[in-house]
Amino acid sequence: MRVDVWITARVVTAAATLAVLTVIVFWATEVLPGDAVGVLSGPTATDAEREAVRLALGLDRPALERYLEWIGGALRGDLGTSLVSGREVAPLVGARLSTSLAVLVPAVLLIVTLAGTLGTAAGLRHGGRLDRWLSGTTLGLIGTPDFLIATALLVLLTAWWPVLPAVALIPPGQSLWSHPELVVLPAVALALGGFGSTMRLLRASVAQTVTTPFAEFARLNGVRGHRYVWGVVVSNALAPAVMALAVMTAGLLGGAIVVETLFNVPGMGSELTQAVAGRDVPLVQGLSLVLGTMTLLLLLVGDVAAKLLHRHAPATSGGHR
Repeated sequence: MRVDVWITARVVTAAATLAVLTVIVFWATEVLPGDAVGVLSGPTATDAEREAVRLALGLDRPALERYLEWIGGALRGDLGTSLVSGREVAPLVGARLSTSLAVLVPAVLLIVTLAGTLGTAAGLRHGGRLDRWLSGTTLGLIGTPDFLIATALLVLLTAWWPVLPAVALIPPGQSLWSHPELVVLPAVALALGGFGSTMRLLRASVAQTVTTPFAEFARLNGVRGHRYVWGVVVSNALAPAVMALAVMTAGLLGGAIVVETLFNVPGMGSELTQAVAGRDVPLVQGLSLVLGTMTLLLLLVGDVAAKLLHRHAPATSGGHR
């Protein structure tokens, strides 16, 4: 299949998946136990008072009508108004997304650096002492829950060796991007959570590439050093590594709730937790839609990048040009 046709098909598939996601998000908020009426009217409100609040919020209208109105607004960049705070959802989600990215971007860069270096080294020496040690270490990281890793870092670097702030207390009117000292702990905790699986996938890809006839042919022809590592091995192992990185980043984006809650980072994850607790349906819908859209975009970019890298690599895993 031609690459442009394949990319078009992937974009159409991603768009169809996003359409289905909007239905799932809306349906999930519809079946969420309780609603904002109980939160806003209070536990002592009468049935008449609750019904008045329900009418004021427009929750008495049919679900389909509200869904179409929500989708139409989302296409225009309008995600509605928070039922609890009365604030516009879109600017609020944008601010929380910026804060989450301030932690996610350094975490991904750290993973790329560590997993790229150590995964390549382990793959080039697969079966050796370094490979066995790294494999055992990464298995331990993969098997350790994120909250334990974050808690251990919190205790080590804020209590036993107090060199970093324990929580991300951002001064009013300022961004987390301008306070790198507040990013270190949550970024490292997030990176350690995704480092193990990414390194093992890259290690496996490099180890497989080393055993191909193409790599053997290059060695027999005197290709050594950096030219062999980068021009032969890494160039062929890069496509699956990029796809693995995209999947890992998408997972970190949606799975940062524990880290953000523990370090008091006012990002997407912590805001979503509060919105669900407050039955703030428009905010839950907006946050879920943005998280889902970004996840699909990351996977789409990873798919396309891996396809292009695989197409232009010097050889495939089977050694054919």
